[in-house]
Amino acid sequence: MDTRQKIEVLGQSAQYDLCGEACGTKASRVRDDLGRWIYPAVLPDGKRVKLLKILLTNACENDCHYCANRASRNFRRVSFAPEELARAFDQMYRKGLVQGLFLSSGVCNAARTMDRMIATVELVRRRYGFSGYIHLKILPGATFAHVERAVQLANRVSVNLEAPSPERLVRIAPLKDFNAHLLQPLRWAKRLIEEGKQNSVSQTTQFVVGAADETDRELLSTTARLYRELGLARIYFSAFQPIVDTPLGNHPPTPPLREHRLYQSDFLLRKYGFALEDLVFDESGNLPSEADPKLMWARAHPECFPVEINRATREELLRVPGIGPTSASRILKLRKKGKFRALSDLRKIGAITKRVAPFILLDGRRPSFQPSLW
Repeated sequence: MDTRQKIEVLGQSAQYDLCGEACGTKASRVRDDLGRWIYPAVLPDGKRVKLLKILLTNACENDCHYCANRASRNFRRVSFAPEELARAFDQMYRKGLVQGLFLSSGVCNAARTMDRMIATVELVRRRYGFSGYIHLKILPGATFAHVERAVQLANRVSVNLEAPSPERLVRIAPLKDFNAHLLQPLRWAKRLIEEGKQNSVSQTTQFVVGAADETDRELLSTTARLYRELGLARIYFSAFQPIVDTPLGNHPPTPPLREHRLYQSDFLLRKYGFALEDLVFDESGNLPSEADPKLMWARAHPECFPVEINRATREELLRVPGIGPTSASRILKLRKKGKFRALSDLRKIGAITKRVAPFILLDGRRPSFQPSLW
């Protein structure tokens, strides 16, 4: 199999790993004559880059119940040699097709596979002189030395936790140890990043949503703890989709709306100053589907409203539906020059006025709005 064919197979196998806002959607892919699996990703500084997202190999010794690459699934296995993949990436970079690399892999002996992944990145950095963005997956069971070298080479490292707890993980990945194989490398990475004062290096993780029948409360409880204790830059949620010839092939798929609500809640935890206790869950421990989490909180706390736009603190503004971090900052800046008196004033600075109106005062007056039918 030639290099182009391997990129096609192993690019497709990597589609379930998330690396940016748009990764995973067909609309985000760029077709070209060399590599067909190029994705736009958002870097920590907000810049967008085109990443070649690929596996080193789709051969795997693990038998995760949801995974297309599981050991007992019958399909063609393909692998890159480090030199081959590094050379292919360099060719794509020099042609202007890609600006960065996202490298993951199936696991055929964690130590040997990590050695080959690190060798690939070392070739990209040293032989080909690439100084741009690299996201390197740390495989389950990687050693401290592997994590240390990954942090030295990559701009971002990640370990997929897959499930929010050991009890949930064993249902979908019985050969993996949640604490030793998955959580420990994240702890090592945090320590190494802090000790090395490498502020440009960050780490993330990913959950498979719905495969282990976990609740949203479980996922977001673990999410809040990971942000608090390990300082992760992002947590990704991947809605489970059944794959033929796997034990979960007949398991119901996870609705995209559930994934969307989790991302909205995650954003509240990261950017809006919300705590886990602020989120509204239904009796089964899941986020209600009928409205977004911020609106659900506002409706559950009528005592906090209406908020006077011309006097509210930043924290109070961020609790108002329709006001985000950017519009809150603009309100605080512009009201030094004069008062906000109409919804049109808020519309000009990016607030979503139809959502804002029921929850605010403008210079002591309630703006007119159409009541919700909900």
